[in-house]
Amino acid sequence: MIAHCDQAHTELSLSNDRSGAVNNPLSPEKMVKVISFIGGLLVLELFVGTIAGFTGTAEPGKTKPNPEAGGFIVEKSRDVILSKARAEGKLRVLSSFSGEAFRRMRELMRKKYPFIDTLVEEITGPDAQQRLLLELKAGTVKDWDVVAATPDMYNDFVPERKRFDILGMAQQGVLAINARMVDPENRGVVALGSNLCSIAYNKNLISPEKVPNTWEDFLKPEFKGKKFILDIRPTCLAGLTVGFGEQWLVDYAKKLAAQDPVWARGFPVAMTRIAAGEYALHQLTNYNSCMRAAAKDAAGSLVCKIIQPTPVRLMNTEFVIRTASHPYAALLWIEMEASPEGQKVLDEHGPLNSSIYAQGKIAEAVKGLTVFVNDFKTLKNTTKWQDMAVAAFGFPSAHVK
Repeated sequence: MIAHCDQAHTELSLSNDRSGAVNNPLSPEKMVKVISFIGGLLVLELFVGTIAGFTGTAEPGKTKPNPEAGGFIVEKSRDVILSKARAEGKLRVLSSFSGEAFRRMRELMRKKYPFIDTLVEEITGPDAQQRLLLELKAGTVKDWDVVAATPDMYNDFVPERKRFDILGMAQQGVLAINARMVDPENRGVVALGSNLCSIAYNKNLISPEKVPNTWEDFLKPEFKGKKFILDIRPTCLAGLTVGFGEQWLVDYAKKLAAQDPVWARGFPVAMTRIAAGEYALHQLTNYNSCMRAAAKDAAGSLVCKIIQPTPVRLMNTEFVIRTASHPYAALLWIEMEASPEGQKVLDEHGPLNSSIYAQGKIAEAVKGLTVFVNDFKTLKNTTKWQDMAVAAFGFPSAHVK
């Protein structure tokens, strides 16, 4: 920056007198004035630079990545998000929720933001997720704004997000999202649901007092020889590794396999078979799968029991994709899902799929219990832990599927 002054320019000159001595034409008083003048210019430079830093030079309405937030996109006002979403006017979502849950979510979105044309479709199965991931990496996904990162491929999906600082906007109250739902490292991925694990049993085949109360109880002699079902895709068992560690996981998995369990694949089928009286006990299942089956069990024989420490896994990790055509409408969608109304939908139609960090039925179910949460810090290890358990099982095949 160049500062101009109307008062003179100050000329410094050195000359030799006849004796060869150097003469300085500035008196001490003049030297003080010169130094003060230069100091004033420096202060002015600093002041103007500071003001420019506060006001910025961006055009109104344009959002620039915030250097202090590591290059993330930050909006300081909810009104700006609403205005941009209104201008976009559309939203396209690939949902990982069940059909009834995402339909209810779509109704909520249309009611709250009628100016946004909202389309939601369900995506299911590893093959569909793998195709989506390949298309995201190729940058060819143009029809969708929001997708979910599956736990098995979480680390692969996350780089394809738009770099919104959802965490920062949640912490500042710009977005009404519980900050604990947001990935603290990637800052733009939100876990909207959670998965609680429990055991399940048929009360007509095993009396409640004989049902295990701890994970070690399954290793007792009375549970040896086809006495309980064990799933060959141990997502819930992997969740216990958060608190107990990998060595415990391997040792425990080997001991479970030595009990000669009934190997199964898929919780819904196993719950139906237990309710029908074909089997007495399941070692570890999704709580919502058990409760859904129990609600359909006219005889009331199927019981879902929570054992401590209780494994809970973050689920339904959604984000705005980097090629989204309607990114601000997408932010409003994720915020709506995280709202009390959205969480109620997940509990009623998931079912029992709300976030452990929300005031929903999952948080209520584990209140006062010791809980091991497979959160954003450890979620990336889920597949590895499952593989370790399966190897310790001896790579069994499912008898029930």
